[in-house]
Amino acid sequence: MTERTYRLAGVDLDASQKVKRRISDIVAKTHGPEVLAGVGAFGALYAFSGYTDPVLVASTDPVGTKLKLAVMTDRYEGIGEDLVNACVNDVIVCGAKPMLFMDYINMGSLRADVVETLVEGMARACEDVGCALIGGETAEMPGVFAEGSFDVSGFALGAVERSEIIDTSRIEAGDALIGVPSNGLHTNGYSLVRHVYGLDDDPSPLSEYRPDLGETLGEALLRPHPPYYNRLRHVFGIVKGVAHVTGGGLIENVPRMLPEGVSAKFDTLSWPLPPIFFQIQEDGGISREEMYRVFNMGLGMVIACDRSLADEALALIPGALEVGEVVTDSGGGRVIL
Repeated sequence: MTERTYRLAGVDLDASQKVKRRISDIVAKTHGPEVLAGVGAFGALYAFSGYTDPVLVASTDPVGTKLKLAVMTDRYEGIGEDLVNACVNDVIVCGAKPMLFMDYINMGSLRADVVETLVEGMARACEDVGCALIGGETAEMPGVFAEGSFDVSGFALGAVERSEIIDTSRIEAGDALIGVPSNGLHTNGYSLVRHVYGLDDDPSPLSEYRPDLGETLGEALLRPHPPYYNRLRHVFGIVKGVAHVTGGGLIENVPRMLPEGVSAKFDTLSWPLPPIFFQIQEDGGISREEMYRVFNMGLGMVIACDRSLADEALALIPGALEVGEVVTDSGGGRVIL
């Protein structure tokens, strides 16, 4: 009778240990003296200091079905960056500094090369914003995922002085809306993209070169979600609100920072629209309204600030544009396009 082992059941503990040893060196470069214990410890230790009255800010997120496109093309270079930045960009909207990040990678069958590529991307993103990749978990769960499929999720923690939390209740009619351009879809809207191009049945459109894009469809769709902390941190003290434009687009995310009685009115001709959005809309025959409900449509962050401080904010944020204004609205909480 063959001896029953964990490896025969589909879990390779030796391979898992090798992966952990390899990624330890990758994440170490994101650690400063505040990290007392990271990868390999049962619980990561982080020495929290430098604040008088700190408020912790946490966020968690997956990459979503963008991960399916990465699997289809076997390209994972940007997925780690997507994971970190989707979480960190949510943490910073209240004025917080990102401090640490943790990940969870869950595979049916361990692929050491993919795990290493994912962690390298996470480390790049964490270094960019001065955030420690402090630990995580890589699980092997045979029978849970279809062959080649897996899932990833992340958790970010930041901190802000209580007195410096961005107070969105001060937003009022007449305030300027400033947009920070996006570089594409970020990590949202990929279920609609897969439906438009029939990718679940035939992934070949991803490798097609699109002249209007200047690259293949897959390259445009897999462009990593960028970080915004370093571009915005200099204006945290003068703005009244920040919205990270994620799933639900401008229509659902901007109202999350608006107090009662006001709405956000945008001039949609005031910022450049990345070509990928024109391509998706044309190929899918999608209405303008639906596009703005699903995608970020060229704006990664939207900021509200006093009209008198708009020029200062624009000068401090590379690439930022004035894209609209806050208006009085008895119903409130709307986006007017």
